[in-house]
Amino acid sequence: MPGSGSLGTTTSLSLRLGQAIFSTASLLFMSVDVEFYSYTAFCYLVTIMGLLIPWSFTLAMVDGYSLFVGCPLRQTGIMVVIVVGDWVLSMLSLAAACSTAGVIDLLLNTDRPYCAPKFCARYQLSAAMAFLSWFLTGISSLFNLWILASL
Repeated sequence: MPGSGSLGTTTSLSLRLGQAIFSTASLLFMSVDVEFYSYTAFCYLVTIMGLLIPWSFTLAMVDGYSLFVGCPLRQTGIMVVIVVGDWVLSMLSLAAACSTAGVIDLLLNTDRPYCAPKFCARYQLSAAMAFLSWFLTGISSLFNLWILASL
């Protein structure tokens, strides 16, 4: 069924909540008690996760409202904005996760490690959460693209 994961369904609500949770976890692992601002890739990750959290949470609230009133949104203009927003944030979060993972790999695999094991482990967890968030955002955008094409 093409609308099974589109905006206003329980699947979409689950995906959006997962995005918000993983983005928040990534942001917290990167920014709490860690000096992330030393590397541009880490600052980029924090910025993108900071954008993805309100986006996902807002769309989760829209999904919850749509489920509560029993009327999923099927307006073309709204769906175009959501699909474009999902695609843009999906690509930005993939870039942030990849650049963070690359910097972490560089920090760990030099002749002598440049970060304390405690910090590198937090950086790695943050990158992993960013990848999970990206994955869920990509799935959401594909579901909504599918429903947009059927309108």
